[in-house]
Amino acid sequence: MAENRILEFNDNDKAHGLFGELDSNLAHLEKQLGISIVSRGNQIALSGSQDGVSTAETVLNTLWQKIGKKQTIGTAEIDAELRFLNKPSEKTKTAHNKAAEAKMDDRQDMAVKTRKKSIMPRSPNQALYMDAIRNHPMVFGLGPAGTGKTYLAVAMGMSLYLEGKVERLIFCRPAVEAGERLGFLPGDMQEKIDPYLRPIYDALHDMMPWDEMMKKMASGDIEVAPLAFMRGRTLSNAFVILDEAQNTTCTQMKMFLTRMGEASRMVITGDLTQTDLPPGVKSGLRDAVETLETIEDIYFMTFAKEDVIRHPLVSKIVHAYSQQQ
Repeated sequence: MAENRILEFNDNDKAHGLFGELDSNLAHLEKQLGISIVSRGNQIALSGSQDGVSTAETVLNTLWQKIGKKQTIGTAEIDAELRFLNKPSEKTKTAHNKAAEAKMDDRQDMAVKTRKKSIMPRSPNQALYMDAIRNHPMVFGLGPAGTGKTYLAVAMGMSLYLEGKVERLIFCRPAVEAGERLGFLPGDMQEKIDPYLRPIYDALHDMMPWDEMMKKMASGDIEVAPLAFMRGRTLSNAFVILDEAQNTTCTQMKMFLTRMGEASRMVITGDLTQTDLPPGVKSGLRDAVETLETIEDIYFMTFAKEDVIRHPLVSKIVHAYSQQQ
């Protein structure tokens, strides 16, 4: 049954921020919900299915509140609101779903503050993941690229560091050759391994001014290093992230996990479908999941293609490849 509804927003400047340049935000929401959205001044006319119109009204009213808090609205924020509204039915909800849904209403309170921005979850699973990192000493973030596994872990680590709850931030990756030979790269050892660590540098720079980040790295408060540099150490009072963990061997993973020291937290992220290990070598991440899944204090968060936050095409690419397996 068709539904028609008029929404009115009482501030023209804020309405422009909600509607987007040339009504681009409204066009995006219109496409996502399959309804008609027409703006007239500070009014919006909604028409289409009852569910679509009701969803659009809820999304627009929620985003209007964010505009009032001086947040910038774009298509990413629209998609985030749609994800939170796309709840499982009561019959199909699992304990996992219900825990994620419990985070929906208070996700504004879940925003983590860094030096440059506040970061909020953009899907129910992201909310659950951030809550798990805050409340568990060790968390595994598993799933495809673009789901925020590493970025949110860095954000949580940065927040805990700024709050004084940890003294150091340590980020590492296995320097596995993914089609290129490490020895043929130009430069000294540090210059050879830096490309493998670049995604972590990028995430850090998104949350802290570059000069401050370099000072923290020089003082040792922030460390970005290959996994091999962790051998023989005890990492105390630190927030430690192992990224791209699917590229560890079983021995490397055991070595890393046993570095955990007093008052430390660890987050291990990876995608079990994208290992760059030689054929026949079992991933240390897969082995860890199989070995540790019954330990109560370790939390395993598995993301799906629906949690991909990058360009919408990425989710379709992930789905296409998963169909081949």
